[in-house]
Amino acid sequence: MAPGRWPLLGHTVPLLRDPLGLFSAVRERGEVVRLFLGPLPVYLVTTPELAWQLLVTDGAKFDKGIVFDKMRPLFGDGLATSNGELNRRQRRLVQPAFHRDRIAGYADQTITRLAAEVADSWQAGQIVDFGERMQDFALTAAGRTLFSTELGDEVLTEIQRSIPIMLKYVLLRAFSPGWVEKLPIPPNRRFDAAAARLRRVITEAVVSARSSGTDHGDLLSMLLLARDEETGEGMSDRQVRDEVITILTTGAETTAVALAWFFHELGRHSAVERRFHAEIDRVLGGRPVRFGDLPALEYTQRIIHEIGRRTPPLILMRRAREDVELGGVPVPAGAEVAVSQHTLHQDPRHFPDPGRFDPDRWTAERLAALPRGAFIPFGAGARLCPGHFLAPAEIAIAAVTIGARWRLVPVPGKPVRTKIKATMQPDRLPMLVTPRDATSG
Repeated sequence: MAPGRWPLLGHTVPLLRDPLGLFSAVRERGEVVRLFLGPLPVYLVTTPELAWQLLVTDGAKFDKGIVFDKMRPLFGDGLATSNGELNRRQRRLVQPAFHRDRIAGYADQTITRLAAEVADSWQAGQIVDFGERMQDFALTAAGRTLFSTELGDEVLTEIQRSIPIMLKYVLLRAFSPGWVEKLPIPPNRRFDAAAARLRRVITEAVVSARSSGTDHGDLLSMLLLARDEETGEGMSDRQVRDEVITILTTGAETTAVALAWFFHELGRHSAVERRFHAEIDRVLGGRPVRFGDLPALEYTQRIIHEIGRRTPPLILMRRAREDVELGGVPVPAGAEVAVSQHTLHQDPRHFPDPGRFDPDRWTAERLAALPRGAFIPFGAGARLCPGHFLAPAEIAIAAVTIGARWRLVPVPGKPVRTKIKATMQPDRLPMLVTPRDATSG
């Protein structure tokens, strides 16, 4: 069993207070370790082999778990929460919106422009709250990718207002016993109010977009026009709304947090920063980045992989649909099962000296040597996050656009700590905007 269990509350307190410490400790307790959400036992697998069995090999034997049940009031029946045939149908309908050609369009028409606007808004010597600025950028990019300018202004305002509130309290909602989320306490009231506002304004945008009958070239149009190749049917307004909220809430957060840590680590590792800048200059030669440049930005991709290793989502939950065995441990039907990406990504057997920031651990040779399941920042198997290709592309384009012009220097005397919300965020990230020059790189 995992250490730190409390009476009645189980491991809720350590999960909320120090989840990284808990997930680091469980590896020493065995390949399958039980922890408790209140009285509810959860079987946590701690090895790549069992993670792969859970998510891929035996993936059909598991549904989404209790954390996703708790998120259904926000996400509805989108990809994040649905199971069975509904999940398979929604994936068939949503996946074309994340096709490589569409992502290239989002990147070149929206993301590059917005990243350039961010870089243009700064002045030399300015101190910016970089984490907050990246959250604004990521939410704006998600909104503009989903909604055309004609439809999206009100939606974008609500996105920027409500999603940060929901992300602030999502961990409390996810890990607390069921009775806690029913208490009339301020976190619950704020979360529910923000979710209700977001559902309302997105529903209005979906209805308006469908009635116009126009393909605006945005992701919303793709979702509205999508037809199931097996049945010829499309999504209802409610289903489109649920997928939009899922994409907004999960995708924007991933991008914002990765960009914040990306530049934080550059500021701490001058040799990495110099190689990053040298690659930008060699590949781009002073012109704006394009989607087609991404394969040549190989070192940038290594940095993104290392950020994904060090600051992944905390946990993936599943529920056994039938009796199954994991690592010799019998898991009964209906039991909750989980895998912690943090536990896997910090395993010294596969990532030597895991606390060290080292993009060179992601050379092609080293990547090929990793066992399946050792690195799963976007999950794996049939429920692999559909944004697993878009998010790294957006991170790379934004990072290169900013890095082509500026260095972001940590402010002395302002320590940066990890703050756990839905993801691992920097608690505050003041950085000094400094022009690049011949001596600084």
